[in-house]
Amino acid sequence: MQLLSIVIPTKNEAKGLKIILPELRGLYPSSEIIVVNDGSTDETNKVAELFDVNIINHPYSKGNGAAIKSGLRVAKGDVIVCMDADGQHLPRDIEKLLKKIDQGFDMVVGARNKKGQANIGRGFANKLYNYFASWMVGHKVEDLTSGFRAVKSNKFREFLTLLPNKFSYPTTITMSFFRAGYSVGYVSVDVQSRLAGTQSHIRLWQDGIRFLLIIFKIGTLFSPLKLFFPISLSFFITAVFYYAYTFIETGRFTNMSALLFTTSVIVFLMGLISEQITSLIYKETNSSSDKR
Repeated sequence: MQLLSIVIPTKNEAKGLKIILPELRGLYPSSEIIVVNDGSTDETNKVAELFDVNIINHPYSKGNGAAIKSGLRVAKGDVIVCMDADGQHLPRDIEKLLKKIDQGFDMVVGARNKKGQANIGRGFANKLYNYFASWMVGHKVEDLTSGFRAVKSNKFREFLTLLPNKFSYPTTITMSFFRAGYSVGYVSVDVQSRLAGTQSHIRLWQDGIRFLLIIFKIGTLFSPLKLFFPISLSFFITAVFYYAYTFIETGRFTNMSALLFTTSVIVFLMGLISEQITSLIYKETNSSSDKR
């Protein structure tokens, strides 16, 4: 029987822990539960100490991704479940993820339905991320940014150094698994409203810009050339049409045409080099995992 570890990153969510920890203990009495206190200033530690859990304390807030990495480093389970502490993820839904893992998947993500989106704007953004990621990997990505997932620990740790410290760790680990050829599955889960007294740590404008950058990071992380080539091609086609226009109008090759042609070549070469660098990164990551 596989040992299960449940990693819960938390920051000032003592109220949520009071609800989910006793339920988790009741459902999984023999499982390892790890609460990562990411610089909380409330009673997070006091609440966690009431239950048989492993507590990891950050002296200051490092971010959601950093908390996940801290939990991964000490987790002993064969399968690791990551979930939020604000009451949005239901402990009973873990069973759905584990059943899918037993079917041979390396990672299973709890995909939020329409009711689970925080608001219309965030729901639209998530759709955009999912669409772009699906195009990049050639498979349907149902929920790219969900923090509720079950992962085989040995494969999760292969990409530990690639994970960012902030909120984009789900994006990074999902694309890394697709890039490595691992099996990624999805199950639909109900996401509850955030508990009263808890608040999102995502800042609308600052993190909104960061999430837009994630879209480009997805491309460069998975297959840079697939992102750079269409951009290069668009510059090249524009250059051809502009050159045709200026040749007909003035009978000469203009500086703008030269600039567009040069830009298309530079962008293509940047994509080619990025592709090689990305391949080397994954090769080194897999080699390090094999040695362990």
